[in-house]
Amino acid sequence: MVQTLARAGCEVTLVLKAPVRTGRLVDPLRALPNVTVRSPHADGRLPAQIPMPVRWAATVLAEVDAEDPFDLIVVRGRRLAGKLAAGPLAGRLWTYLTDVPQQAGDFDGDAFGELRRIADASRLLLCQTEELRCFLESAVPATAGKSVLFPPVVVLPEGLEPRAAGAPEGRALKLVYTGKFAPRWNTYEMTRLPRLLSVDAEVHMVGDKVHDDPGDPGYAPRMQAALETAPGVVWHGGHPRAEAMRLTAACDIGLSWRHPELDASLELSTKLLECGLLGVPVVLNRTPMHERLFGVDYPLFVATEDDVVTALDKIGLNPDLYELAAERCRAAAEDYTLEAAARRVKGYLAEVFPEPDPAVLAAAGGRKLRVGVAGHDLKFFTRLLDYLRSRPDMEVRVDHWAALKAHDPERGQELLDWADVIICEWCGPNALWYAERKRPGQRLVVRLHRFELYADWPRKLDIDSVDQVICVSPHYADLTLAKTGWPKEKVTVIPNWVDDRQLDRPKLAGAEHHLGFIGIAPSRKRLDLALDVVEELRRDDPRFTLFVKSKLPWEYWWIWQKPEERAHYEKVFHRIRRSPLLSGGVVFDDYGRDVAAWLRRIGFVLSTSDDESFHLAPAEGMASGAVPALLNWPGADTIYDTRWIHTGTSAMAASIADTVRLDRWEADRTLAREQVRRDYGLAEVCRQWTDLLAVRAPVAAPGI
Repeated sequence: MVQTLARAGCEVTLVLKAPVRTGRLVDPLRALPNVTVRSPHADGRLPAQIPMPVRWAATVLAEVDAEDPFDLIVVRGRRLAGKLAAGPLAGRLWTYLTDVPQQAGDFDGDAFGELRRIADASRLLLCQTEELRCFLESAVPATAGKSVLFPPVVVLPEGLEPRAAGAPEGRALKLVYTGKFAPRWNTYEMTRLPRLLSVDAEVHMVGDKVHDDPGDPGYAPRMQAALETAPGVVWHGGHPRAEAMRLTAACDIGLSWRHPELDASLELSTKLLECGLLGVPVVLNRTPMHERLFGVDYPLFVATEDDVVTALDKIGLNPDLYELAAERCRAAAEDYTLEAAARRVKGYLAEVFPEPDPAVLAAAGGRKLRVGVAGHDLKFFTRLLDYLRSRPDMEVRVDHWAALKAHDPERGQELLDWADVIICEWCGPNALWYAERKRPGQRLVVRLHRFELYADWPRKLDIDSVDQVICVSPHYADLTLAKTGWPKEKVTVIPNWVDDRQLDRPKLAGAEHHLGFIGIAPSRKRLDLALDVVEELRRDDPRFTLFVKSKLPWEYWWIWQKPEERAHYEKVFHRIRRSPLLSGGVVFDDYGRDVAAWLRRIGFVLSTSDDESFHLAPAEGMASGAVPALLNWPGADTIYDTRWIHTGTSAMAASIADTVRLDRWEADRTLAREQVRRDYGLAEVCRQWTDLLAVRAPVAAPGI
C-alpha cells in the first residue's frame, strides 16, 4: 500500500503499530522518496515493547494528523476503522476491509451497525475482490457507491526473475506449497502425491507453522512426521517471503488445492498471484472467482485428490497443456502488479481530489465559489453533491428541507446570505422560496424533474429570478418550454449522471439470457409489456429469464390506494402465476442500493414505459455492459440511439433473440458501454455542471 500510494504521487506517512525489531520490512520503505515512517514507540508515545492496542490507535493517529493534517487516511481492519469512524479522521478514511463476515448468516446487528458506521465515515471502502464488494453492498447498503477495488498487490523481490517458459523435461516434476500446514488447506494430502502420481514428482513444502486442530489432536504430529519422512517430500522450513518466492520459482507447479469449505471465500490468495507472476501454474479449486481469473477451461482445476492426481499426470506428460496453464496464470497476475495498483489508485485520487478550474475561481473573484444546495429529497443529486464538495475551488452548504413544504427559514436565510449560487433540486416550494428572496447578483439554478412539470409550482415560479432551469432530456426541455412559456435561453439540458466506473463490473455466466427490469411502479412502467417479451423469448429458449429489482406496488401507499393501479397489478401477478411460459421465468429481487452487484447477472435491460423523462435504468445497464432494449416512449430517441429502440414487444423480443443467436451480444454491449460513458458518464456530467457554475454555457449531451 505504501509503495502504491507513493507511485501514485502521494506523500505517504506510515504509522507503525508495533515496535521495530528488524529493518527487513521497514528499511526499504524509509528509502523511498515522499515516504515517512513514524514509530509511536520510538517517538515515546507508547511503551517500547508493547504493540499499539486498537483503543490507543485512534488517539495516536489523531495526534499525528493534528501536526500536519492528512488528505486521506488508509486504515486496514474493522476494529480500528470502527474506532476512527467516531473521531476527527471521519470523512477522510479509505478503509481496507478484509475481516468482515463473508456469509449472510454471519451478520448480526452489531456487525451490521459497525460496518454501516464505518461506511458513513469512509470516503472510500477498498475491497480485495469483486465478490467481496458485491456481497458487502448487498449486506450493508451504506457501502454502495463507496466500495472500490484494491486487489492484492504482488511484487517480485529484487533480482528474482520469473521462471523460464516451457514444461520441465528430463527430471522429476517439482510441486511446491508455501504457507501454514492445516487440515482445510489439504497439506497432509499433498505429502502423499509423490506416491500417487504416475509421473516422477517431488513436493517442496515451505513453512514452519503446523496447526493444532482441536477436532483432530493427532493432526499436528501426523503432519510433522509427513514433512520429515514422507517419500518425495522436501521440507524447507520457514523462510522470509522473498526466499519463499525464490524457492517457488525453482519449481514447476504450485499447490493451492483446499477443502471445499473454503470455496465460498470472498478473498483472493496472494500465493496464487505470486505463482502467476513467477510463471508457475497452480493447482486450485474451481470457483466462480477462479474461473473469472483463469478461464473456465483452465486445466488445473480440481476438487478431489483423484482430480489432483489426474490433472498432474496429464499435465506432466503434455508440454502444451503445461504451457497453457502457465500462460493463464501469468496473464491473471498482470492486473495485480504494483504498476497496476498505482494506476488504479491514481484513478481514485483523480475522482476524490479533482483539479481546480480557473474559471470557477474567476467566477468567485479568486476565492472558492460558495455553492448552496436546497431540496427535500437529494437522492438524484448525491454523487453530484459529493463531487461539488470534493472540488478544491468550491465550498458547499446544504439546506435540507424536512419535507416538500417543511422548511427552516432561518437556515434558508443563512444560505441566502452566504452563497454565490444556489441550486434548487426540484422545482417545488424550495424554488419558489429562494426565487422570492435571492440577492441581486446571486445566481439561482433550478433542476426540474417530470414530477414538478405536471404540478402548479413552475407556473408560480418567478422565472426572471432564475438564471437557469436544468432538464434531464431534450424532450422534457421542449415540454417545459411548451407548458411554461419560459424564455428558451433559460432552459438547458444536463442529463442524469451514470456512475459508469462503479457499474462497470464483470458479468456472471449466463448473463446473455437474463433480462433486467428496475422499478415496476406505477403501472405506467408497464411490467405487463416486459412479460410479453419474456413469453415470446421463452417459446423458443427457456433459458431467457426476467429479473425484476423493485419495491412491490403495495409498498407505495399513494399508488396502492388507487383502484386502477391495484387492478393493473392484480392482473399482472395472476398472469405470472398462471402462464406456463412464465413459470420459473420471472424472478423478483429486493429493492436496494446494490444495483451494480445485481446488474452483473443481467445481459439486457428493458424499458417498456408509457413515458419517461430520462429513464436511468437502461443507461445504468449500458454502463454495466448490458444491452438496452426500449420501446419508443416519447423522447426516447433524444436520449438513446435508435438502434436500441423497438416498435413493439415482438420486435424487441426478436432483436434480443437475434443478438444472442448471432453472437452479437459482446459487440453490442461494448458499443453500449462506450456510448453511455461518453455522453452520460459521471465525469462528463460533472464537467457540465462545473461549466454551468462557472457561468459558461453547457452543451446539451447528444442522444445515445
